[in-house]
Amino acid sequence: MKKILLLLANGFEAVEASVFTDVLGWNKLEGDGTTEVVTAGIHPQLTCTWNFTVLPEKLVDELDLTEFDALAIPGGFEEAGFYVDAYDERFLNVIRHFDDNHKPIASVCVAALSLGKSGILKGKKATTYDHPTSIRRAQLQQYGALVQNELVVEDGRIVTSANPATAFQVAFLLLEKLTSSSNTNKVKELMGFI
Repeated sequence: MKKILLLLANGFEAVEASVFTDVLGWNKLEGDGTTEVVTAGIHPQLTCTWNFTVLPEKLVDELDLTEFDALAIPGGFEEAGFYVDAYDERFLNVIRHFDDNHKPIASVCVAALSLGKSGILKGKKATTYDHPTSIRRAQLQQYGALVQNELVVEDGRIVTSANPATAFQVAFLLLEKLTSSSNTNKVKELMGFI
């Protein structure tokens, strides 16, 4: 069984988290059956960007990170307090652990800024929120990332993306990294994507 840590910051976007639970959940029941998602956060209760409350299964401080095979992180909104948790050293240390152990890391939208703040994107290709009015790409560049004008960017085992619309693509890329192209295509077909 491949265990995926879904790391949630207060103020995360529910839709960006749900793609991981859905894609990897579909795989568990209808695909090759090898994926299990565990949610974790710094707090025992989290509030999503649009004010809905979530109870993560584990607290970050309780985790044995060696049990996990991959990391997934949804983005969120500054106005909802996302960066308070996403830039917390406990949060960043989880990211560093996965990078140090050469495990897949998948992020959606501004979650790439957590990766950048952790230091793991120095000299690596990446992207983040791409709206013309946003400063997020410039912020990501300040962390040493080689910012790409792409919707989804893979640099080795790290995946970053430009907006919430890319979330399913990121989740499927993570599933492919953990299983296979043929299994991922089977799950995509069952979910109506192909």
